[in-house]
Amino acid sequence: MKLLQLDIEGFRSLFKVTWKPGDLNVVIGPNASGKSNLLKVLEMLSTAARGGLGKYIQREGGMEPLLWDGRTEEILFRLKTAPVEENRDLERESLTYGLDLVRLGITSSTYRIEYEILGNYHRVEKGEKDQPFKLLERNLYNAVIFDETEKELTASPDSISEQETLLSMAAGPFTINRLIAAYQTNLSNWRIYQDFQTHREAAIRQPTLVQTETSVAADGQNLIAVLHTLYTGSREFKQDLNKAMAAAFGDDFEELVFPPAADQRIQLRVRWKSLQREQPAADLSDGTLRFLFLIAVLANPKPPPLIAIDEPETGLHPSMLPIVAEYAAEASRRSQVIFTTHSAEFLDAFGDTVPTTTVVHREDGKTCLRIA
Repeated sequence: MKLLQLDIEGFRSLFKVTWKPGDLNVVIGPNASGKSNLLKVLEMLSTAARGGLGKYIQREGGMEPLLWDGRTEEILFRLKTAPVEENRDLERESLTYGLDLVRLGITSSTYRIEYEILGNYHRVEKGEKDQPFKLLERNLYNAVIFDETEKELTASPDSISEQETLLSMAAGPFTINRLIAAYQTNLSNWRIYQDFQTHREAAIRQPTLVQTETSVAADGQNLIAVLHTLYTGSREFKQDLNKAMAAAFGDDFEELVFPPAADQRIQLRVRWKSLQREQPAADLSDGTLRFLFLIAVLANPKPPPLIAIDEPETGLHPSMLPIVAEYAAEASRRSQVIFTTHSAEFLDAFGDTVPTTTVVHREDGKTCLRIA
């Protein structure tokens, strides 16, 4: 599922913006311009599809800090997506998901979902119809799910949570519309990376339980398990990661190893040709761990439908940036890739590969977007 257009109103510094990303994207602008708020929107929508919107807003401090300047009364999202398969008509088969959140009371930090819809607007946009082909629609407590012939199934009002999306409730193995389930799965599987920690006590530096994991979590702290699963189980991934490490660190890099630790745990170590002792994760530099994280995300043989990474240049030597750019360009053939950065050097690292570049600045407390 490819993101074609994102419309946002009233969210943090995004007072009213429209964004049309491509397959490979760099969002660039100074600090405090609102770049990270775009990723926050993507994270919030993906979380809402999983049924975790209430906890997400609570974790953010309630509605007040999410509203523009704390004084708008609602947040509106419109998300237009399309299939990524070749030879598909993107506009004809596109789906638009709309979600409206309203603050309850002027001083309240609680909210309710006022309106929600998932549908195809192709004929509406062409002037052929005045109503979209709907998959689901909810107006406060009046919730309707449609099957693939637009037959309605009305939900009982007392069965609808005012703080969780109908999308999260309507999907599942028993849904009457498989398009809803596919859409919910895709949106739920977006991966937004904004807070990869490498401090001395971080989980990434500690031994981890042996378990099969193929997707790096949003906080990146399952990286060792993912590296172990893919590095030992996928020849293609191992070759890609070894190639990236050799490009970054030269011929001295030999391989990753995962020796056992106590209590069914494994460690991550790097084997260097010049050293007899393997270097454990606890002793690796922040930059090395961040580089491994980026390559594990971008070289994943089964990537999520959308990957968004905040400030990938953090902690990296400038010589590593073209390597990251190369792997990002390759990843964008299989997944939509979005970076936010304030580094012109990172943007330059793409060379002849020209990403869709969105320039961000702030005026009167409002984020403004411009496709360069």
